[in-house]
Amino acid sequence: MEKTIIVSNRLPVTLSRKDNKVVFTPSPGGLATGLAGASKDMNSVWIGWAGFALDGFHDNIEEIKLNLEKQRLIPIFLNEEDVNQFYEGFSNTTLWPLFHSFPTYTSCHEDQWEVYQKVNEIFCEEVLKHAGEDDLIWIHDYHLLLLPGLIRKKLPKAKIAYFQHIPFPSYEIFRILPWREQILEGVTGADLVGFHTHDDVKHFLTSIQRILGMENKMGTVRAEERIFKVDAFPLGIDYYKYREMSMLKSTERQVGLHRKQFQDVKIILSIDRLDYTKGIPERLKAFDIFLEKNPEFREKVSLLMIVVPSREKVQLYKNLKMEIDEMVGNITSKYRTVNWTPVLYFYRSYPLQSLSAFYKLSDVALITPLRDGMNLVCKEYVASRNDESGVLILSEMAGAAKELSDALIINPYNVEECANAIKTALCMPLDEQKRRMSEMQYLLAKYDVSKWTTIFLKSMEEIVQKQEELAMKRLTPELKHKVISDFNSSKKRILFLDYDGTLVSFQNRPEHAKPDKDLYEIMSRLCATQNLKVVIISGRNKATLSEWFGHFDMDIIAEHGLWMRRDNNWKMMFQLNDDWKKELSTILNLFVEKTPGSFVEEKDHSLVWHYRKADDDLSNARKKELLDYLQYLTTNMGLSVLEGNKVVEIKSALINKGRAVKKYLKAPFDFILAAGDDWTDEDMFKEMPEHAYTIKIGSSLSAAKYTLPQYIQGVNSGIRTILSDIAEKTQKLF
Repeated sequence: MEKTIIVSNRLPVTLSRKDNKVVFTPSPGGLATGLAGASKDMNSVWIGWAGFALDGFHDNIEEIKLNLEKQRLIPIFLNEEDVNQFYEGFSNTTLWPLFHSFPTYTSCHEDQWEVYQKVNEIFCEEVLKHAGEDDLIWIHDYHLLLLPGLIRKKLPKAKIAYFQHIPFPSYEIFRILPWREQILEGVTGADLVGFHTHDDVKHFLTSIQRILGMENKMGTVRAEERIFKVDAFPLGIDYYKYREMSMLKSTERQVGLHRKQFQDVKIILSIDRLDYTKGIPERLKAFDIFLEKNPEFREKVSLLMIVVPSREKVQLYKNLKMEIDEMVGNITSKYRTVNWTPVLYFYRSYPLQSLSAFYKLSDVALITPLRDGMNLVCKEYVASRNDESGVLILSEMAGAAKELSDALIINPYNVEECANAIKTALCMPLDEQKRRMSEMQYLLAKYDVSKWTTIFLKSMEEIVQKQEELAMKRLTPELKHKVISDFNSSKKRILFLDYDGTLVSFQNRPEHAKPDKDLYEIMSRLCATQNLKVVIISGRNKATLSEWFGHFDMDIIAEHGLWMRRDNNWKMMFQLNDDWKKELSTILNLFVEKTPGSFVEEKDHSLVWHYRKADDDLSNARKKELLDYLQYLTTNMGLSVLEGNKVVEIKSALINKGRAVKKYLKAPFDFILAAGDDWTDEDMFKEMPEHAYTIKIGSSLSAAKYTLPQYIQGVNSGIRTILSDIAEKTQKLF
């Protein structure tokens, strides 16, 4: 039976030593919390770091493994140097600040990068020990960015998913990373790449497009001979666990004790791990402004601030702790009275039930990170409000803000706005509190962590199914042999060959994609083969195709079927009115002015806007704008607008490759092969009879029966592998 192998930096339990005994405690953090809930109903094993440096535990290794195995946990053991360089170093001083859009805090050290690679390889080796052929390998978070690619190299057919629990930065920030190509090549080894928000998805897709040249269509990315999917999956919580916890009598007792202590003072709750991404100083500043501007709330409201210790040995975090301590001290000295403390500050962690009591106690939750992938604390607060009272103030920079729109959403950098939101929350009528809270609770109950897991795994099944469909179409060596065998045994044969992207690779300038010596050699042999008709069918103009292929004994179809050359004579297949070209040429040239690097090509009866050399983000935006405009403008003009590979072409709706090839298919060919790379070739594929070999160049879905990878310049690859074999073998036959 197939299983799910969960792989994360840490196991859901952390090991430590106490009185010469190994102690197991739940791991902190949203990832461990979320995944622990997700994995409980799955047939799974969990691979991760044990949470300690191996150096002090050599004598307990077998005992530790045995205890963890009972919980379906497989530990990774690292020495102290690896922990420092991999975890404290590269993961948290390079990736963490950069991915949270704090480039000034980012440091890049080659020695840390080398250890990061080494540890990812250690994880890979452990995964390979446990991975079966049908198992799903589900990798989590930024510590293991290289792991999908490493596993893919060892297990090409493995089912690999990757989910990132922290944000993905904009391309402008990500490209700072010296090892950006290697990082992206690692992640794109996965079949499904998930993030919390569509912003993260957009940033990732932009980065792989601009750095690796990978294009996507609706989040499906084509990478050589495979496809993978990138999508957003907002992580939920175990909703009823938190709701039921808040209703326990023991929790109620804790709330009662706190209430007795605070009496009628309203409580604003703030819970964070010590980190510069959490916006704690900005939050304290906002609370200070609130008290200063609203003296009537003094002695009536307190900020209950819990800061969980983190990375205390790092100077940046030491400085942050000192800043927080100082700000709390200043607010206290400024406003404190004999009977009231404005900020109740606790620098420690709390068990779940204590947190549940704080959630239930608090009138307002103030969750205002400067940048956060999701933030589960705000969801836990909402789930714990079983009487539907309370107000959530939430940073727009948290991934959860995309879901919890009934919270008071604020810009955490705007401390005045945050101060005003505190007042709004404290003054909010109970019926509005309940309306907002019930809406958020409904959403969290519906999309809990179990639903998140289901949706993610369903998406994984869908992309794997698409990959299998493509794999079934892949032209294997055995099928290539059959193509050549059928060709040799046939009496009357024909080849329909697209040009750009099929016979040659794409170039930045169309005029640079000239036929090379090897292609001319293949064409020369094919055209000399008995009982074979070769047809080049392209969107190019007839002048260019005549220059390149006019000396061969072949037929040429230009401009998608408008022009046809047979017996060395060109004939126009339709009589067309080109009055539209003047008006639309003006529009296309306007887009050239707005898109540096683009240009317009005018053919006999069509116009083409090329944008291969333009900036990707700008050209994609302009392309969408142009397509929308042309769709509206050409509605009643009898024109079709084609979106090709880095081009937009406008031509008569009468013209397409399917209509062009129909004229040939009236003859009794017993061998037909048609090859093309983009959707303009789909019309041709659809017209082919059942016995024809139709071949899509590239890995996107198609009406073609088979697929081949694209031609790589200077290498016998793509469709040329078949054409050269046909040419060689037929030369020997005749």
